[in-house]
Amino acid sequence: MNQDVPQEITSIVGREVYSNNGVFVGQVEDLRLDLDNEVVTGLALTELNHSLFDERAKSSRGVILPYRWVRAVGDVILVNDVIERIKDGEDDEAAA
Repeated sequence: MNQDVPQEITSIVGREVYSNNGVFVGQVEDLRLDLDNEVVTGLALTELNHSLFDERAKSSRGVILPYRWVRAVGDVILVNDVIERIKDGEDDEAAA
């Protein structure tokens, strides 16, 4: 997110999330906030791409992605391709 231009947090809710390779990840339902430091720390996603999350999130309603994975926020949100490596078992950090 562009740090110079403040945005309403609610403007992010409902946006689709894609990897920087163009793979659909999910849709933002909510945000995880650090109120003491006034920063967004995570994106709570639903409407998940089941090919990425089937085994890890099948009993969950969604996942929380660390906000540090966000590359850009615009009409859609782009995240690092690390999300695609989760399905291959290379990172255990995303399923919540």
